[in-house]
Amino acid sequence: MTKNESRPMKAVILYDSMSVGGSTDRFIDAVGLELAKSGAYVEKARCRQNGDYSFIDEFDVVVMGAPIYYLLVSSQLFGALSKSNLKQHLKGKMVALFVACGSPEPMARLLYLPQLKMNLEKPVILAERVLSPDQLNDPATASDFVVEIVGSYQKAPKP
Repeated sequence: MTKNESRPMKAVILYDSMSVGGSTDRFIDAVGLELAKSGAYVEKARCRQNGDYSFIDEFDVVVMGAPIYYLLVSSQLFGALSKSNLKQHLKGKMVALFVACGSPEPMARLLYLPQLKMNLEKPVILAERVLSPDQLNDPATASDFVVEIVGSYQKAPKP
């Protein structure tokens, strides 16, 4: 649900994953389903370094995340943020961030979430999560993440 009850929240999930059908894909699907259950219109898009992200302008919320490989955010998402027009279209957007890794959460918050944030200009961060492999497969984790996103969205001032 949104503050503007006449139109549902429009959310896009931008993500990267090295495998199709893996734990990150399943988490993305669970988040998308939970967002849809909350009344949101949802699309998902796998990131590409050289993609055109002008379609982001159509969405109210961008959920963005990827697994960590070799101490870095997955290369397609990081590449899209630094080499394409994604950064430009995220400017001032409401975003929710997640990274999936096996590192302890304090380390991940210090090293990995900033890799995403450093490429954002004036975002409104609705939620951010560091997810362990076990959490990626837990439906309650996706549900809790969406509750936080929707709650923050409802409280955030709209442009």
